[in-house]
Amino acid sequence: MPIPRIAFEQLPVDTRRAVADKTGAVHHAMTVSGGMNSAIASVLDTDSGPVFVKGIPAEHHQVDAQRREAAIAPHLPASCPRLYWHLDAAGWSLLGYEVIEGRHADYAPGSPDLPLVQAALAELQAVPAPADVDIKDAADRWKNYAPPGTLHYFAGGALLHTDFAPDNMLITGGRARLVDWAWPTRGAAWIDPGALALRLMDAGHSVEDALRFADRFPSWHNAEPRALAAFGMATAALWREISEQSLAEWKRRMAHHADLFADHLAEGQ
Repeated sequence: MPIPRIAFEQLPVDTRRAVADKTGAVHHAMTVSGGMNSAIASVLDTDSGPVFVKGIPAEHHQVDAQRREAAIAPHLPASCPRLYWHLDAAGWSLLGYEVIEGRHADYAPGSPDLPLVQAALAELQAVPAPADVDIKDAADRWKNYAPPGTLHYFAGGALLHTDFAPDNMLITGGRARLVDWAWPTRGAAWIDPGALALRLMDAGHSVEDALRFADRFPSWHNAEPRALAAFGMATAALWREISEQSLAEWKRRMAHHADLFADHLAEGQ
């Protein structure tokens, strides 16, 4: 369920004062609508310049995910927004980010955004998962969904994003910027191209075209067919569970795409 959103001005006085200690005086705050996992998401006009602030109450069950996001930030490639600060104040956990003036990526077939998206993911593919940050392993994330005896395929040392919803890819200044790192994961590098392919299907690509796009990445192209088939089955099982727990049309649609995705990958074994 999305977290109910409030305006910056509704934060406790001590929380807002702690933000001002980082930014200087806050002159204006504009609430943004994107994303589902932040109770506060605002662009602030401050003495030190614009800052994007996102956060949740410190007792919320997702606060650990936000702290992981803060911990992974120094290790991210240049295509990701810069984290200025992380603070806990008066019952709130907040992150202060570089403001990205952009629009959500268009994943539709033929979109001029697709080469930019490809470049951003290619940059990320070269980044190893840091050893000193406590993030989940891909084998743990997919253990309840992968076919028996296949979890070893998910293991690896790459830093993964795994959620390539268009909301998480902003287009600005002739490049794509990958945002929202609530679920950084350590695993096989081919997982991210596969996760992106499923989102391309939701934007209108055929399963064949989506898989051809994934094949542009060496990690996917060189992966064992059995590994990709296991990922397809795990992805289908995951989205089937998600769709059964919600009436949202987009979740049922994603489950349908995931079934097609799994069938095609199974044929390639």
